Amino acid sequence: MTSAPPSGADGALEAEVDLLGALAYGELTGFLRLSQDAGSAPTLVQTAELGTLAVEEFQHYQLLSERLVELGADPQAAMRPFVAAVDAYHERTTPNDWLEGLVKAYVGEGIATDFYREIAAYVPAPTRDLVLRLLDETSGAEFVVGAVREATARDPRVAGRLALWGRRLVGEALSQAQRVAADRDSLAALLVTGGGAGTDLVAVGKIFSRITENHVRRMLRLGLTA
Repeated sequence: MTSAPPSGADGALEAEVDLLGALAYGELTGFLRLSQDAGSAPTLVQTAELGTLAVEEFQHYQLLSERLVELGADPQAAMRPFVAAVDAYHERTTPNDWLEGLVKAYVGEGIATDFYREIAAYVPAPTRDLVLRLLDETSGAEFVVGAVREATARDPRVAGRLALWGRRLVGEALSQAQRVAADRDSLAALLVTGGGAGTDLVAVGKIFSRITENHVRRMLRLGLTA
């Protein structure tokens, strides 16, 4: 980082805006990619399921944008700093087929959710409550788990390929999260000092360890090795 992190009331507001901007762009791109994946789903039922998830993502984007406006921020400007990192992640993790897209939606979204939940713990209540509610609101886990397990039961060879894909996703997603934090002084400051005097870089390391542990649990839920 090239500048000192912001401090005081201005710094707290900047952190809120950055958190909401990062999440809003993530939800917007999630909507677009799930909409595309829905078009390649093997059955109409699965198309509808992914369409429902896409609608949820867009509704989340709208709520986050509304909160940014309430804070006096321009949603487009708030999202702009995160475009490069998020787009680069998606470019490096383009799925080869529908199943890889499902695993990416579940695993990649899960890692992002864990990362932003850690940050949200340190922002003021109105924004914190909104973010935590939206992060807990996505309802597609059961559908994804069922579809992946059904596919691997039909062809056990698929499990090995998807497990390798999951390992690649976790590496890329963690790199993206670290890049987001490093690029935005306000978010880095929250992670390092948000928890008070006892919070330091060791604690940040523990945050990423928790995120990795949650990833392992998600992979096991899919029936895949992490």
